[in-house]
Amino acid sequence: MDRTILKNQLETYRTPYEEEAAFVKDFAELTLDPLAYKRERLAGHFTASSWIVNRNRTHTLLTLHRKLGRWLQLGGHADGNENLIEVALKEAGEESGLKNLMLVEERIFDLDKHIIPERPHVPEHFHYDVRFLIEADIDEPLQMSDESISLAWFSFDAVADMIGYNPSILRMLEKTSKSEILL
Repeated sequence: MDRTILKNQLETYRTPYEEEAAFVKDFAELTLDPLAYKRERLAGHFTASSWIVNRNRTHTLLTLHRKLGRWLQLGGHADGNENLIEVALKEAGEESGLKNLMLVEERIFDLDKHIIPERPHVPEHFHYDVRFLIEADIDEPLQMSDESISLAWFSFDAVADMIGYNPSILRMLEKTSKSEILL
């Protein structure tokens, strides 16, 4: 998925979720910026994430993010790579140690534009996060990266209690539970 494919997918992307639909135009416009895939674009830049589920669609893999102190899906910066599927899979592998990750489909699963708080040497900025649905074997051993405090599979029923209020994760959970995405 390069810049042109992403732009085309964004132009045809439809979602029933108002908060997500509000982001689509901003994402499409960002594809025109030559710095969109680099963290040097201080106003905000593309990131890519994996919503990792087991094959039976009963559990999801989440990481307790070291810098943000919140349970989140696995993902990270594009760092110049315009193929966000590659970015999502690379980050998922690095952050989980999983070797057998399977992309369910090449189209966008979810979008989220969220603010990242200021840190030393990094101003507050936006992440334009493009998410993909990934399957993994729940029995494959996990290996936590330095970016995490914890890493664990959670049953869908337990996710809301673990994460608190995070509308984008709850939205991905709901999308996963819908019949059109199931096996």
